[in-house]
Amino acid sequence: MVATGICGSDDHALEGKLKEVTFPTILGHEGVGIVESIGEGVKGFKPGDKVIPLFMPQCCQCVCCKDPRTNICTLPITTGRPKGLMADGTSRFTCKGKQLYHFANTSTFAEYSVIDEIAAAKIDDNAPLDNVCLIGCGFSTGYGSAINTAKVHPGSTCAVFGLGGVGLATVMGCKAAGASRIIGVDINKDKFAKAKELGATECINPKDYDKPIQQVLIEQTGGGLDYVFECIGNTETMVSAINASHFAFGTTVIVGVAPSTKTITIDPMIFLTGRTMKSSLFGGWKSKDSVPKLVTDYMEKKFDLDKLVTHRLPLEKINEGFDLLHKGNSIRTILTF
Repeated sequence: MVATGICGSDDHALEGKLKEVTFPTILGHEGVGIVESIGEGVKGFKPGDKVIPLFMPQCCQCVCCKDPRTNICTLPITTGRPKGLMADGTSRFTCKGKQLYHFANTSTFAEYSVIDEIAAAKIDDNAPLDNVCLIGCGFSTGYGSAINTAKVHPGSTCAVFGLGGVGLATVMGCKAAGASRIIGVDINKDKFAKAKELGATECINPKDYDKPIQQVLIEQTGGGLDYVFECIGNTETMVSAINASHFAFGTTVIVGVAPSTKTITIDPMIFLTGRTMKSSLFGGWKSKDSVPKLVTDYMEKKFDLDKLVTHRLPLEKINEGFDLLHKGNSIRTILTF
């Protein structure tokens, strides 16, 4: 591993909010590294290859991998793999003689990781091994939620709830798609300047109003937005986002990962008039196919990942990185090895 970002999903896992995680585990899923060695039968990689680990694998053989409507790979599911283990049912990690579990097919918070062939994408040999780690999760998730999942159209109106790394990447995607109005929504006004730099036309703080934020957005847009993105993982803001979309043709995309124990309650009548709700995992990108292309696009300066990185720390200071995340002082902190 050469570099890895600290993502909000890692924090959710750390706090025990994701029931899919088996402890003790090595977290981290937004990384970039170099192949040190390959196992028997591996054909797509060789030592020295630059790769991005994939928390969304792509086997290219299952029914979902062959279907253009989804980027889910069902191979890990249909094989009945136990949580936190490799495809052969084993763990490759130990600490002081005790077994550790894998996390999200990747486990990037370590100097070395062992991953399945279907959970890695070979990237350009000339790619810089630092900021491209964001393509492993945060950037691709947000950018793709606008481009692929919502399919934002030119001249449309958008609102993005949560202006962290994923939310700002969503803003970038809305701008790239040609949206005419992009409203950033966050309770931390310190994030507004960066959001506007990346494409937001305006930003609002729900705390500045004495009415529900969805009502504010409906009033400011003359009936609601074409596209609304929830990039926090908070069930209350998910409901607000849905209600802020236009009653006749609005689309809401749930991007944030909520705790496994949380549910949302919605009046079904709000969908009867034409609202749509979608979810987006990894921005809808088929990982093995898309990650190398996204890296090439970054190298060709089609988008700027550098503006999403606010801090760089050695792995030994990982706790400082999480503190920055908790305090809202960072967009993305990259750990280096």
